[in-house]
Amino acid sequence: MEYRQLGHSDLKVSALALGTMTFGEQNTEAEAHEQLDYSLACGVNFIDTAEMYPVPPRKETVHSTERYVGSWLKRQARSRLIVATKATGANRGFEWIRGGPRVSRNHLGAALDGSLKRLQTDYIDLYQIHWPDRYVPMFGATRYDVAAEKESVPIEEQLAALGEFVRAGKVRYIGVSNETPWGVCEFVHAAERLGLPTIVSIQNAYHLMNRTFEQGLAEVCRHAGIGLLAYSPLAFGCLTGKYMTADGTGRVTLFPGFAQRYQKPNAAAATAQYVHLAQDAGLDPAQMALAFVRSRWFVTSTLVGATSMAQLKRNLDSAALTLSPDVLARIEQIHERIPNPTP
Repeated sequence: MEYRQLGHSDLKVSALALGTMTFGEQNTEAEAHEQLDYSLACGVNFIDTAEMYPVPPRKETVHSTERYVGSWLKRQARSRLIVATKATGANRGFEWIRGGPRVSRNHLGAALDGSLKRLQTDYIDLYQIHWPDRYVPMFGATRYDVAAEKESVPIEEQLAALGEFVRAGKVRYIGVSNETPWGVCEFVHAAERLGLPTIVSIQNAYHLMNRTFEQGLAEVCRHAGIGLLAYSPLAFGCLTGKYMTADGTGRVTLFPGFAQRYQKPNAAAATAQYVHLAQDAGLDPAQMALAFVRSRWFVTSTLVGATSMAQLKRNLDSAALTLSPDVLARIEQIHERIPNPTP
């Protein structure tokens, strides 16, 4: 397993990280522990979770993922692992989380204390804001609508609260998720003005069918020393090719409406072309997709998840795959024909 420095932090994270959002919905606690054990044995030292997991979010299952990770974590040598979690963002309902979550000082404090308790640890290595408190187009939306702007907690207030957690020793480093170039710049500039900790990471979607990170965020993060933690590298499993047949099952089919961004008009055509490219090159489609993400200069770690051990083993085996110049060139040809069908 390769290890990479996360932004300007001193964290060395595995190039493949274990995403855990299926724990508590599609995976039992025993299955979660099996995945964690296997990942650790393969050299994965970076575990990512969130207070709102599992997904899709439901009142009946909320926080289960952190509890499952915590019951495993208490038996491990804590210093060997890098644990990341996220505070739920605003404006998407979820009244069962703090009566409707915000990213204010009080909400962040309650969120962090809850995560520490469920994870059964004294500190979080990387604490992230799951999505902005302000309005931004995300999760499949592509256009900024000024009429949708809402009152939001100032970034300076958010950053001051996170700085308190760092000073208290509850958090080592901070990051953002589902952020925009403007948001990243505001966090960086606010930290400089106020003498507060600056973000070291951004966790955004990045995969063969959504390369929008390259358009603005790559430049911003390059100059700010911020690493990308790429989530959904298989586009909810679409890039494995399993939904190309009528009997393909997974999150896209199990939870109707939850994965609409992967059902846009050009998504099926792009999926088919990437899968056929992999097959023509003698590669597993999932492993090709993961190897592509891992190969990008701005990606620090690629978050992989699975509902079965067979899927997890295949995903982690992609760590040994380096794509040839010919395959990379053919990927670019497809991208030029069908750019970003599922942003």
